[in-house]
Amino acid sequence: MLEPVDKIWMDGKLVPWAEANVHILTHSLHYGLAAFEGIRCYKGKSGSAIFRLQEHVDRLFDSAHIGMMEMPYDRKQISEAIVETVRANRLDACYIRPLVYIGYGAMGVHPGDNPIRVAVAAWRWGAYLGDEALANGMRARVSSFTRHHVNVSMTRGKISGYYVNSILAKREAKADGYDEAIMLDPEGYVAEGTGENIFIVRRGKIKTTPLTSILEGITRNSIIDMARERNISVTEERFTRDEMYLADEVFVTGTAAELTPVREIDNRRIGTGKPGPITLALQKAFFAIVRGEDPAHESWITRI
Repeated sequence: MLEPVDKIWMDGKLVPWAEANVHILTHSLHYGLAAFEGIRCYKGKSGSAIFRLQEHVDRLFDSAHIGMMEMPYDRKQISEAIVETVRANRLDACYIRPLVYIGYGAMGVHPGDNPIRVAVAAWRWGAYLGDEALANGMRARVSSFTRHHVNVSMTRGKISGYYVNSILAKREAKADGYDEAIMLDPEGYVAEGTGENIFIVRRGKIKTTPLTSILEGITRNSIIDMARERNISVTEERFTRDEMYLADEVFVTGTAAELTPVREIDNRRIGTGKPGPITLALQKAFFAIVRGEDPAHESWITRI
């Protein structure tokens, strides 16, 4: 259950949380065409900061462009709205959700000239997959649901309707007693989780799914850069589920999931069954960066 805060930014102004409403015939509610982002603000020793704000705003605009939704605001205005929302709610650490959606007007699959609306919400949110998973690793299963094909869903877009696929896979995994689902692409190679990118480590080298049928994760890109800075080999290459079983380490990344180790997949222990040394090193470095403790990556954070 979300813990309400004071304000949500809607179409250029802050409104009370309880009054941030839309009409029941809002087009995106019925047909799923909307673009969104997940962004985190972290509390550090010298104040709070938003992680990779500009990259998230750029991806929001890219997603809207893919969905043929013309943004009524520019990038600077949206960035300022995000910062304003965090400040207005006096949040030192939070999850931030910008949403671009098609408003009330015409119904039917074609939205006609319905207005494009924008909202920004923020709320307190801890570890997405739980503190236990973040510290000791999660249990995952390969889903019976297939991830998107590039000619079915344009996978560079973070589009709301695409996440029906994720919801079904997540429910299946949770019903079977797992923490998360791992999804394969239409050709049977490992794609991504329901909201995370996947990395495997074997013999000291990292491999991650290439940008074919997956979302280009901002945390994913950050981890790749961080690994290469430490002279750890990173290859973007397809891999199979059995190669994943044989990995020494597996971890997932995402704004919500941050960097979460995977200790077991399909009832097969991964490595020693505990987070491995590369996973732990990158996780520690990641949290130092987002909390503003790494001056080498100061450009990745926007201080509040």
